[in-house]
Amino acid sequence: MPFEVMNVFSSLIQKQAVDEILKCNDFTSQFGLSLSPQDALELVETRTLSLKRYGRIEFGGGVIDKIIKVFCDSPHLSRQNYVETLHGLIEVFYFYKNETLDLISDDELIKFMKKSFDGKCQGSLELLSGRELEKMARNLRSGYALDYAEDNEEEDNGDGEA
Repeated sequence: MPFEVMNVFSSLIQKQAVDEILKCNDFTSQFGLSLSPQDALELVETRTLSLKRYGRIEFGGGVIDKIIKVFCDSPHLSRQNYVETLHGLIEVFYFYKNETLDLISDDELIKFMKKSFDGKCQGSLELLSGRELEKMARNLRSGYALDYAEDNEEEDNGDGEA
C-alpha cells in the first residue's frame, strides 16, 4: 500500500511540473517557441534523471520553468533546436549545481549560463559546459569571483602593451 501511495504522489508531482512548464508557453510564444505536453513530460523526465544521476533532491516545480523563461529570448534558440537545447541546459544546470558545491543560487547560475550561452559561447552547449561553466565552478571553489580569469592582470593597459 505505501508503494502505491508513493506512485500516486509521484504522478501528481509530475503532472504539476508538466502543467507549470506548459504555462510557460503563454510567455514563450512571443518568441515563436512552445512546448507540447509530450515535450514537457520529457523535460520533467530529464530533470528526474539528472537529479538521480547527481544525487540531488528538489522540492516544488524545480528550475525548468525558470530556465525556459530566461533562455526563451536567446538569439540562438529556434523552433528547430528549442526542446533539445532545453534538455541540455537542464542537464548542465544540475551537473554544475554539484560542481559549484551549491555556492551559487539557482537564479545566479541560470543568469550566468544565459550570459555565457548568448555571449562567449554563441549558443554552444559544449562551450558552455566544457569551458565557461567549468571555469566558473573552479573560480567559486577557489574563492574567486565567478568571472575571474588568471590573465586579467595581463590585459592591455591602454598603451598597446601587456
